[in-house]
Amino acid sequence: MFQLMFQPRRQAGFTLVELMVTITVFGILLAVGIPNASSWLLANRARGASEFYAEGFGMARREAVSHNSASRISLTPNVNTGQMDWQVDLCFVGADTQCQPGDDGWSTTAAPAANDPRGADGFKSVYRAADALPTVEVLQPTTEPAGASQVYYTALGWVNTNFDQRLTRLRLDPAAKFAGSVQPAALNITLAGMVAKCDPSLPASDNRACPP
Repeated sequence: MFQLMFQPRRQAGFTLVELMVTITVFGILLAVGIPNASSWLLANRARGASEFYAEGFGMARREAVSHNSASRISLTPNVNTGQMDWQVDLCFVGADTQCQPGDDGWSTTAAPAANDPRGADGFKSVYRAADALPTVEVLQPTTEPAGASQVYYTALGWVNTNFDQRLTRLRLDPAAKFAGSVQPAALNITLAGMVAKCDPSLPASDNRACPP
């Protein structure tokens, strides 16, 4: 009894074998988990690209309606990613401007439109850079028709069809290397000014497919 009471206790801890097993399991989890996590993050960034552009189209339409003015969204190449930046401008018809594409009355990021009712406190153009989007080595943007880069809206929020080279669709296709992990997407701009997201890789019979 006395010997049992004073018998030294076994030290708690890992044996060398247990430690090696733990390290091996941890290494396997890292080897499997890190590539999957990277693919998930890349796919999320790619999905964010369509939201980035949809925000611009939606803003252009909303600003036209809320200000009872003409508006436009312009897409320009981003030098860092190869994606496209966007800018939303407003224009108010007046004696000095009819809000044509080449007119000087449009708003800029530095100044409101020439005939803005609020004067110097009026709406200034909103510009968003595509620096945070995946590069074109991952996701490749294509405009339809080819070369189109602008959409003009009327004060009612409808697309103004009087201008040539009107952008009707923006496609975002993964590069061949990422075709398995990044899903293609497209933004279709309807005549009503609304943006509908669709999948250009699906057959026409699928309701998620892009219209012809």
